[in-house]
Amino acid sequence: MLLAETGKPLIWYAWDVARQASRLKEVIIATDSPEIADTCRNFGARVEMTGEHVCGTDRIAEVVQKSLPDAEIVVNIQGDEPELNPDAIDLVAKTLADHPGVEMSTLATPIQSLATLNDRSCVKVVRAADGRALYFSRLPIPFSRDVPAEVLFGGEKIASGYSDSPWLLHLGIYAYRRDFLIAYSQMPASRLERLESLEQLRALECGASIQVAVVRHRSIGIDTADEYARFVERQGRGRESAVREEMKL
Repeated sequence: MLLAETGKPLIWYAWDVARQASRLKEVIIATDSPEIADTCRNFGARVEMTGEHVCGTDRIAEVVQKSLPDAEIVVNIQGDEPELNPDAIDLVAKTLADHPGVEMSTLATPIQSLATLNDRSCVKVVRAADGRALYFSRLPIPFSRDVPAEVLFGGEKIASGYSDSPWLLHLGIYAYRRDFLIAYSQMPASRLERLESLEQLRALECGASIQVAVVRHRSIGIDTADEYARFVERQGRGRESAVREEMKL
């Protein structure tokens, strides 16, 4: 979170993206790290210190209980998502607001790569006809019984094109209704959650509904040194492009 080879710490980018979302009234960084807290306060962010938590959901639930009594919808944005589109943040919030009978919302994008489909670190989701999540898994779901996935993809890219992909990649951004978020954070880990190591399955097992909206592009989380190096490279190319455009003007 504090790597700053671009001139700004990584977490600044996620905070700045969140500030650009039009449906958020306030952006708060929740952390148990004094070093992260000091860095974020130095660039002007509101920071709430929390205790140690197993997951981000429990961390934001503590902040909501302690400091946000009037919040109706809470959006959980990961600090390692510096290239998340502000429109995606608005969409996940709007999706929950537009479905009053649903406790949570999240996003997904059609899978276009066979490598992504088979990667167990990439979580897949299956939706009902009305957009509610039926199940999340690290394995390729739905399973194509009669036509192997390799045939449907026609190699590495799916042959039938973007909108026809039968597989959805889950994107790790959530919106919660306040009361459900607090109740959810106090539930014990469920059987399926422990098996797949996916906390959203706890919500499905307890009978809650998760509305899934589909976006065209995924964002890239920064979890490794190699991913950060590629992010720095992309930022450098972006600056070079901006300078060239300015010189044209």
